Amino acid sequence: MPETRPPIELAGRSLDEIAAAAADRRGPPVERWNPSHCGDSGMRIDREGRWFHDGKRIERDALVRLFASVLRREPDGRHVLVTPVEKLDIAVELAALRITAMSLDGDGERQRIAFQVSDGNALILGPGHALRFVDGLPLVTVRGGIEASFERPVWYELAELALAHDPPGLWSAGSFHPFPLS
Repeated sequence: MPETRPPIELAGRSLDEIAAAAADRRGPPVERWNPSHCGDSGMRIDREGRWFHDGKRIERDALVRLFASVLRREPDGRHVLVTPVEKLDIAVELAALRITAMSLDGDGERQRIAFQVSDGNALILGPGHALRFVDGLPLVTVRGGIEASFERPVWYELAELALAHDPPGLWSAGSFHPFPLS
């Protein structure tokens, strides 16, 4: 089944339109599939969010989005590719996905920040999509324990916003996300 849904683009859209598009986007029900573990997929996702199979980079974005749609995080922290009939391990070095763009509206406690995700989806930073730091690197929860790291230009833009506040951090969708200074 080829990936036919176009990615949700942030450019030229209001935050309300982005939020509505993200809410309408439904992926496969991977959380309800519980097949037996079948082994290793031979796939890995490096620290830069690039996907590889048997050492060769997967270049087709639509294929990466298709694999990402059946990606799940297990309770023990492992990442797996899951279908109704099989479950295969996939190695993830830092985060399975990447934040590739951002958009915001409002200010202070009324501010909302939208992120475009490399799997073709979008999200609004806030409850359910929290920001956390691991070894000084920012990660945001996408779904079911799957996290996304940030493309460098997006991270710099986000950090600039956060450092303009005292204490450093961001408001989005009614929640505050503090930034560590060390």
